[in-house]
Amino acid sequence: MTRTPPGPLPPERARLATTLRELRAGTGLSLAALAAKTTFSKSSWERYLNGRTLPPREAVQELCRLAGEPEGRCLALWELAESEWSGRAASTTPTPTATTPTAPADSPAPPEADPDPRGPAAAGRGALLAVLASVCATAAGGLSVALVLLAGQSGDPRPAAPSPSAPAPRCRGVTCEGKSPMQMRCGEAPLTLASRRTSTGAHLELRYSDKCEAGWARMWSTRIGDRLELNRTEGGRRPHAAEITDGIAAQSYVYTPMTAARPGTTVRACFRPVTGGPRECFDAARAASSPPAR
Repeated sequence: MTRTPPGPLPPERARLATTLRELRAGTGLSLAALAAKTTFSKSSWERYLNGRTLPPREAVQELCRLAGEPEGRCLALWELAESEWSGRAASTTPTPTATTPTAPADSPAPPEADPDPRGPAAAGRGALLAVLASVCATAAGGLSVALVLLAGQSGDPRPAAPSPSAPAPRCRGVTCEGKSPMQMRCGEAPLTLASRRTSTGAHLELRYSDKCEAGWARMWSTRIGDRLELNRTEGGRRPHAAEITDGIAAQSYVYTPMTAARPGTTVRACFRPVTGGPRECFDAARAASSPPAR
């Protein structure tokens, strides 16, 4: 039976739903077309995208594949949402810091009249195995947390393989100026021209679509009030900007509008942190020697 949580969505599930909606917008697929290209129904996708139901891990992976996006960050968001949904997040207790495992104060002492029938050596081996199992469990838990924290910190510089029969983009060149890369279907298998991590810990990328002949920038792991601006280094155009307006956006991919940029044109992204620190800029260009894909 599907559980429909009352009231506003928990932040973990809201972040995941927002990211999935952005990915779906990037594919340009309707719910019916999305269902036809995946193993999940139209009604299921409707629930997943509005956050009423936690999607299976496989659904997140399939949507990332269709959108041509690395799945690491989405799966990290899914892990957090699944932990909240299942109640594991609330029941998690801190790992003891003592180097030697100790029994809880209210646990009964082992009965002295019932020694291990295999002798002291076997009993010692059993205790050692128990300690090793505890250490392994602690290490596994630490690895899981590390994977969640590291997810999304490295961008894949290579373009993702386009999904079969991908919808055509809705703009090209100057007609893409100032428009959303997701809504214009330019996010299908984009190139990552350059990436950067700011002094505040935010992650930035300059992206480019050969089919749209346009570039844009995106940011994540940001703070409310952070701002990202994009412009070409020549032409004197007013920069396109995106700003983090709430906590959900701070944990999701946020994109600037696009600027038209033929191969060889240099585009620049500038990050303005809400903390008031110095502006951080970097630029890149699509190699002019590589003909655009058609």
